[in-house]
Amino acid sequence: MSIIKTEKLVFEYIRRDEEGNVEGIVRAVDEVDLAVQQGDFVAILGHNGSGKSTFAKHINAILYPTEGTVWVDGKDTADEQYLWDIRQMAGMVFQNPDNQIIGQVVEEDVGFGPENMGVPTEEIWSRVEESLKAVGMYEYRHKSPNRLSGGQKQRVSIAGVLAMHPKCIVLDEPTAMLDPNGRKEVIRAVRALNDAEGITVLLITHYMEEIIHADKVFVMDKGKIAMEGTPKQIFSQVEQLQSLRLDVPQITLLAHELRKHGLEMPKGILTQQELEEALGL
Repeated sequence: MSIIKTEKLVFEYIRRDEEGNVEGIVRAVDEVDLAVQQGDFVAILGHNGSGKSTFAKHINAILYPTEGTVWVDGKDTADEQYLWDIRQMAGMVFQNPDNQIIGQVVEEDVGFGPENMGVPTEEIWSRVEESLKAVGMYEYRHKSPNRLSGGQKQRVSIAGVLAMHPKCIVLDEPTAMLDPNGRKEVIRAVRALNDAEGITVLLITHYMEEIIHADKVFVMDKGKIAMEGTPKQIFSQVEQLQSLRLDVPQITLLAHELRKHGLEMPKGILTQQELEEALGL
């Protein structure tokens, strides 16, 4: 069974004037059908304004559908009786870690979620240790979050979600505010959680290099799913990605240009190793 499933999902932002009259309606998500299996690493790509972040907020029931249905682990997100269960099941990590970190000490911050859930104290500390080790931040447990780098703060945010033992983590552009090293740190931690812990990952991003190890990729444009497939299938279509105003990994672009100039080479090359093998180096 799919852990996340949407059927004809529509979400509209309604703009009103000062008197409450409707001035305009923007359809941010437009009849999206999508399914994510337990344990999958799924990436959703799209340029700014494509609807990907609005879509992400439906998984955690931050937003409710205007039309259509979202199910998380078989539960309809629009049904209020399931709200608590859904938010425990699908943890959310946002762009700016400073918006999620509230503790004065790293381990206190990570323990905040389980404490709110009523988890016994002994179990909380066990979860804090386990979560910080999972994202490589255990040695910083006694430090103030204010003294951490952006990448380290984001890993603490992920640990805070992990400590609540979710089945699924939704990361909404988690590396948008980070430098290249911070981005690598966070994506490495997320991939390890997916590989080692079997946690379902839904990564919303516009950085192409972050998704080459995903199981499946959905590309959004104007609120709709414009493309879907494996990373190799998606990156085999360089021109279509460019027409959707998306970048392509440098290696993929280089291979594409070499092929255009007559060199025989497979489509959808994603890594330097694949390029070297294709060139016989």
